[in-house]
This record gives sequence, C-alpha cells and structure tokens, in this order.
Amino acid sequence: MEFKDFKNSISKLSGISLGGLEAQFELAPKFRKKYSQEFIDAKNAKKAAVLAMFYPNSQEKTCFLLTLRATYNGTHASQISFPGGKFDSDDNSLEKTALREAQEEVGIKPDDVQIFKQMTDVFIPPSNFMVTPFLGFLNYTPNFTKNEEVEENIPVLLEDLLNENAFSTTIVSTSYAKNILVPCFNLSNCIVWGATAMMLNEIKVLLKEI
Repeated sequence: MEFKDFKNSISKLSGISLGGLEAQFELAPKFRKKYSQEFIDAKNAKKAAVLAMFYPNSQEKTCFLLTLRATYNGTHASQISFPGGKFDSDDNSLEKTALREAQEEVGIKPDDVQIFKQMTDVFIPPSNFMVTPFLGFLNYTPNFTKNEEVEENIPVLLEDLLNENAFSTTIVSTSYAKNILVPCFNLSNCIVWGATAMMLNEIKVLLKEI
C-alpha cells in the first residue's frame, strides 16, 4: 500500500468499530482462554502499552515495525513484539507509555508520532499483563536504533500483513508450553504468534474495512 493512500484512509480508520476479541482470537492458540473481566480484575494485571507505528519506506510503501526481543531470563525472551512495555508511574496515560517505550527501545521521537486509534486490550496470562495497543504514524522514514531489550528491528510491509498467504501455523515451545501447534503470521521471514499475532489480526481486520 502506498503511504499516501494509507494516510488518506486514516480519518476513515478512526471511525471504524474494532474487531475486538473476535478478531484477536482468530489468531489465538487453542489453549488460550477468553478470560472474563472479573477474572482479570482479580489477577490485578499489570498495565502495559505497545505502539504499532506506520511509516513510509524509501519506496513510499507503508511499513510498520516489529522487534525481536533480546534473550534474557524471562517469559517473553526472544519473542517478536511491537515496541512497548510496562506502564510507569510517571506516565500520565497508556498512550504516553507506548510512545516512551518506543523511544527507549527503537529511537522513535514521541513528538513526531501521530496516534490515531486505540485498539482492544490484550490480556497476557503468562506474565499477567494487560496490554493496550495504539496505532500511530510518522511522515518520514525513521532511522531506528535499539537498546538492550531489542535484538533486532523488523520492518514489515503493510501489504504483506494484508496478504492472505501470510497466515500459517507452526509448532512452538516456550517456558510454559512445549511443542504446541499455533496459528501465526509469516512476516519478513519471521514467525509471529501469540499476543502480537492477535493484535496484528485485529489491525488486519480493521484495515480490510477501508
């Protein structure tokens, strides 16, 4: 998708209803449960936010950024995600969290990002986080950096996400489950599954409306 066409669609995207849990759970592993709000409230889930940021590449095609998390002793080590992280007491909103974390992790300037939509929260049971995704865009091609939390920056063409051939399944093993078959996206030669794939599918469903 040409970036100028994407920008022209933003006003329409802002008014389209979200696909919500129905869209997210199309890409959820079979063992993933739809927890009730009462259950999540009882778990006192930690708040976090991520940024799905769209920008033009050198050919003026619309891209967004994913990251490969660094290897560490933690639940989500070496997994693919959007830039983002935990809500900080100094943040005055979850939107501020998403922008701050994107700056820290990949060098995006918060003042240059225009947020245009908040997506459906995603509860992540293994780490007990409730994550709020935000959609935003930059008017230029950024020079990404990375901090110690990021192993690799992964630019993805938006048209690849919208391509039905990007959907697949794969077998994964994690710290909490072994050899499980999960739905996924194959994007930029990377397998994206779990919470990030759930977020991406809701974004895909949204974009299919324009």
